[in-house]
Amino acid sequence: MEVIHKIGRRKTAVARVYVSTGSGNITVNKKDVKDYFSTSTLQYKVRQPLNLTGNNESFDIKVNVYGGGITGQAEAIRLALSRAMVELDAENRTTLKPEGLLTRDPRMVERKKFGQKKARKKFQFSKR
Repeated sequence: MEVIHKIGRRKTAVARVYVSTGSGNITVNKKDVKDYFSTSTLQYKVRQPLNLTGNNESFDIKVNVYGGGITGQAEAIRLALSRAMVELDAENRTTLKPEGLLTRDPRMVERKKFGQKKARKKFQFSKR
């Protein structure tokens, strides 16, 4: 099997995922997934598409991720892995779609506007 390359994004985090046949090793930025994501919640998020499709021990996954925070990076990896699982087998789409794993979360930080304190907060109006 050739290497499958997919991209996932969340907020400002971008993840490039390379999936090849192997024994279930996940490497994130040249570190093991357990070293890169310290909490079990984030590790679960990364492995979620593999768990749902039953491909835990079938593939070796190499991830390059940058930008954003640790949660955004985990969710970017999750989206990229979900897209890769669908490309491997179209049947996986029926299991991943209802879980919402194929939807790119569009929420981003709103930019600060000039003449304002923050994105939406205004300076206090003073009559005198």
